Amino acid sequence: MTPETSDPPVKDPARRAHLAILAVLQLIMAAQLVLLLVREDWLQAFLVVGIMALTLAPVVLRMPVEIPSEIQIVAVLFVFATLFLGEVRDYYERFWWWDAVLHTSSGLLLGMLGFMFVYILNEDRNVDLHMRPFFVALFAFFFAVGIGAIWEIFEFGMDRFFGTNMQPATPHDPSGLTDTIHDLIVDTVGAAAVSIGGWRYLARARKAHFDNWAKRFIQRNPQLFGD
Repeated sequence: MTPETSDPPVKDPARRAHLAILAVLQLIMAAQLVLLLVREDWLQAFLVVGIMALTLAPVVLRMPVEIPSEIQIVAVLFVFATLFLGEVRDYYERFWWWDAVLHTSSGLLLGMLGFMFVYILNEDRNVDLHMRPFFVALFAFFFAVGIGAIWEIFEFGMDRFFGTNMQPATPHDPSGLTDTIHDLIVDTVGAAAVSIGGWRYLARARKAHFDNWAKRFIQRNPQLFGD
């Protein structure tokens, strides 16, 4: 009698895509790091090393929660666009619309993340939480706006302590306050768009895609959800 063998694990296409994208971005940042070291630009080199470590951390370290690969892809691309392209490559200075596009996108993405988080809790039978679509959407909205405000605090700290230009001056406001308010406005617009769209989606009972993500997240994180 031959010993039983378990079926090989199913390969996740999103996981492979995440690793491929991460490898390409790491090579780009490594090349930039070499140039910065040659020019002896130590501050920018330190920033690039920090970005590389930040994007690699979820893959290298053992995380207590397994985050879906699709979300990790979006997060890596956003960090790369914000910190590497925006700060190291000066895209904030080169393209006046870069900051607005990123903050609008972050409002949309954070709204989706907050929406998905509450939806998972709603759908899990082991969690005593049953919220109507309106309140799921409301939580997603405030979640996205709150994270956007925390990001503005982060930008302020980077500018104050590391000399970056994440909150640039405007022609009529050298303090950077106008830039901060504009960022919060577009964050709020993006979050509102996702929240309204999500509310309409749930109200019409079109849940197939969200159900798939919710089941995958629950199955991959049994430590969060009891039997």
